[in-house]
Amino acid sequence: MGETGAVDRRGLRSLTALGKGRGGFRLAGLFGPRLRKGTLRTVFFAPALLLIVFLVVYPVLQTVYLSFISVTGAPTLGNYQDVLSDPETINPHLSWPPPLGTLLHNALWVAIHLPISLLFGLWLALILREVKGAWIVKSAIFLGMVTPMIVGGVILRFLFETGPGIVPSFFQALGIRSLGVSWLNYRETALLGLIFGSVWLWTGFSLIIYSAGLTTIPKDYFEAAKIDGTPPFRMFFRITLPLLKPMTLVIITMTLLWELKIFDIVYSAVGATGGTRGSVDVLSLQMFNYFVASKYNLAAAVATLLTLLTLVATAFLFRRMVKP
Repeated sequence: MGETGAVDRRGLRSLTALGKGRGGFRLAGLFGPRLRKGTLRTVFFAPALLLIVFLVVYPVLQTVYLSFISVTGAPTLGNYQDVLSDPETINPHLSWPPPLGTLLHNALWVAIHLPISLLFGLWLALILREVKGAWIVKSAIFLGMVTPMIVGGVILRFLFETGPGIVPSFFQALGIRSLGVSWLNYRETALLGLIFGSVWLWTGFSLIIYSAGLTTIPKDYFEAAKIDGTPPFRMFFRITLPLLKPMTLVIITMTLLWELKIFDIVYSAVGATGGTRGSVDVLSLQMFNYFVASKYNLAAAVATLLTLLTLVATAFLFRRMVKP
């Protein structure tokens, strides 16, 4: 009996060794906990992936496809030719006052709004860094960021309106009659009014990001620079600004994306017409008007161009982010 048990145990060890040698246990492990873990991941991610496919990927592909076909369904590049040759996109008479074209209006948003909101947020973050109770001021400034942009456009309309508006009243008090008018009703001032007026809506974003970035800079750097007699101006450009580069790239990326797709402020401030003779029209509003006019192919072309501009800008900035 004892010899039989010993033989069985030796046989079991041999089978075990054989299974290990041929990958038996590895297969068991693969189809065991790993398989269950992978199945659970698939079950949890499947609803989200389906939503992304049907609500994002499929509409994007359909929009791109629609931009390359004519009304009759034939493949064509004429939609892009029609959009780019449309004076609403690029006005051949490039003279002030606007309209200059939706593409150039978006470019002006980027050229004016981006540096002002970025530098203003950085300046506020620096002066409020050592101030007691600064969180109250930061919260008040950040209030513009959390305000819905459609509401922000209505607020801007009242700010620049003659009578209740603060801006025309201010210039009237200074005796500057040319600026003491309803800014959004005149082509000379409408576009600049919206750009400058929307700075307060976005400055809170750069303020919060820069304030968080300043807390990550060790104070030892500034103390060592003070001991060496480094002036504050040089200290800012040699220590503060370089160490805030990642935050700057994040702010530029997010602000640029917002400026390229801006729609709600313009729509709520001046309506679907884009202001007097389209003086504040932008690409997103142009796409909306094409869609309302049942020009779906042209609307898809504008949407594709806008997406392409966004991808190029973000790809360039992301490369700068990851660049050592």
